[in-house]
Amino acid sequence: MFIQFFFTLRKFGVNASLTELFDLIAALEQHVVFADTDAFYLLARTTLVKDERDYDRFDRAFAAYFEGVAEIDLANAIPDEWLRRSLQRELSDEDKARLQGEGDLQALIDKFKERLKEQQERHAGGSKWIGTGGSSPFGAYGYHPEGIRIGQDGSNARRAVKVWDKREFRDLDGDENLNNRSIKLALRALRKFARTGALNELDLASTIEATSKKAGLLDLKWQAERHNAVNVLILFDVGGSMDDYIAECEALFNAARAEFKHLEFYYFHNCVYEGVWKNNKRRFQETIPTQELIQRFGENYKLIFVGDATMGPYEIAYPGGSVEHWNEEAGAVWMQRLTGHFPQHVWLNPQPQERWRYYPSIQLMAELVDQRMFPLTLNGIQQAIRALL
Repeated sequence: MFIQFFFTLRKFGVNASLTELFDLIAALEQHVVFADTDAFYLLARTTLVKDERDYDRFDRAFAAYFEGVAEIDLANAIPDEWLRRSLQRELSDEDKARLQGEGDLQALIDKFKERLKEQQERHAGGSKWIGTGGSSPFGAYGYHPEGIRIGQDGSNARRAVKVWDKREFRDLDGDENLNNRSIKLALRALRKFARTGALNELDLASTIEATSKKAGLLDLKWQAERHNAVNVLILFDVGGSMDDYIAECEALFNAARAEFKHLEFYYFHNCVYEGVWKNNKRRFQETIPTQELIQRFGENYKLIFVGDATMGPYEIAYPGGSVEHWNEEAGAVWMQRLTGHFPQHVWLNPQPQERWRYYPSIQLMAELVDQRMFPLTLNGIQQAIRALL
């Protein structure tokens, strides 16, 4: 029954075999998962994908074959028509004073879910439904002392306690061609080779020397395989203003994968908080605690942040500053934990360096990484590598 799904995977470039397909079918026959899309997704990906570079292809194939069976988030559940800007009510100071908030974020979210179930059409200028230009706590371009802003272009009254925008982030594709070979050459300066493991590689120089000492009697000498001993951890900022720098980040991503055997990478948005992720399309289901990175990777790892650091300063400095969720601790706290654990760290910023002075958030982030912020250029990468050595 999954033959067409298998062909779809192959069409999108996932190198799955028939043996792996049979393993998936056998797992389903044993009821490893049942009537659960998320569980089936994880089982299928675990069974059919052999290389994490194929995760993005698998996601595209899965979406193309099942067409929207996967669960969607609340923001994406709202029709675009409901949030189209039209009229906007002008509220007097007395009208604004009469409006009351819920006083509790969870109560506000619960009421939002109720409205989403009940609402059937677009509303504008109202006080109850999800819409625009009114005094309802849900929607865009209106006013409420404690509201949930959805789908609005920029800020308005600056009173929203929660912002839910439709965000679609894309993983960095390992198949993108590396346009600037010099990036690879720059990263190569960071490599440090060591020989570890079993003696399974011929040591030609030692063999010649030993054979000559035995008057030509062949005496083979072996050595451990030569490995790149540098451990690298890269955290990529994705989404929002970083969409302008996808090509540069993919070039860096490909070069790093080619040069470093011990490379780990994760994603974040704007500032690192309590969680990072590996897969942008399933980031809310598969969040990895930032504390786990600190516990899992030793201080010998070289930590590289990649991001434009362009955001509101409160996103760095205050609890609850994230535009996507309520963060219990400020982003600055997590940045200090990371830089404290990984003393060899740098930040690569794709934003042109001449613009940095116009963004307080860049100045603040530069302080948090001990002024080790460099532009994502050839010269910047070379400077960053010297700081990591």
